[in-house]
Amino acid sequence: MNMPIYAAALGAFIIILQVILMLTVGLQRGKGQFIGHEGNKDLERKVRRHGNLAENSGLFVVVLALLEILTGQTTLVYVLCILFAVARVLHAVGFSSLAGSHGEDLTGGRKAFAGMRAMGAFGTLATALGSAGGIALALT
Repeated sequence: MNMPIYAAALGAFIIILQVILMLTVGLQRGKGQFIGHEGNKDLERKVRRHGNLAENSGLFVVVLALLEILTGQTTLVYVLCILFAVARVLHAVGFSSLAGSHGEDLTGGRKAFAGMRAMGAFGTLATALGSAGGIALALT
């Protein structure tokens, strides 16, 4: 059986990123808003950034691990793991600005944050399709 080494490394990276995002939420909540966000857009974007990573990453790492078990440490698995890691970092950076998370004041350099968020989302989608396609090919 092939051991999912690339997926394990991706999982370790995602855990570190998740902890960093968790700490940003915790520090913001330490300023007095313990439940919900009550219109605090700064807190809302940090919660959304953290939650989105939590919602997506577990399933992606599992599917990439299954692909790696089926096919081994192939270039496809490696590229998909790197793509997913980069996409999630871009998404987190994109959500570091109100321009990226709420579409506010999309002028000048702030457009870059919205662009990073979009690239993160499309990178995540590409990883999903690549993983599913890889598993389908491995099973045929």
